[in-house]
Amino acid sequence: LPSTFASGTPAAPRESRLRLFHTHTREHLDVVYRRNGVYVAQGLAKLDHFLRDHRVGAVKQYDPRLFDLLTELAAKARKPDAEIHIICGYRTSGSNESLRGKSPNSGVAKTSLHMEAEAIDIRLPGVRTSRLRDAALALARGGVGYYKNSDFIHVDVGRVRRW
Repeated sequence: LPSTFASGTPAAPRESRLRLFHTHTREHLDVVYRRNGVYVAQGLAKLDHFLRDHRVGAVKQYDPRLFDLLTELAAKARKPDAEIHIICGYRTSGSNESLRGKSPNSGVAKTSLHMEAEAIDIRLPGVRTSRLRDAALALARGGVGYYKNSDFIHVDVGRVRRW
């Protein structure tokens, strides 16, 4: 028998937690989104709201695999408890088109996965962006974009690719 069972002490729940700071809204979030391998609906709802399109207030349900990716990425960068800085989360098609129009060479894709709530742009304080990019590429869990001059990376849960 496992020692926790034999001793009568229940095992502590395994929690997946994210600590986030949104660079545009200046909001902070510390949330448990998965417990014992099961997604927590209330935690997911808080994340969806936090990652809303801040330009218009629109909320879309995120693919929770992206939250797992962020958790694994922070751990791989040896900063599992760090507060991840969010540059961009969900974007409506109108916001996406507006960003494309303002900076035609900015890298804003016409069919961006930000519009599907399957992408996020981040930085991790204390970790060089190039190192964070390399960690994301090593996970091979989706797309990875590197924006050296703007000091952030894009990660998504689409097909594995890089730019």
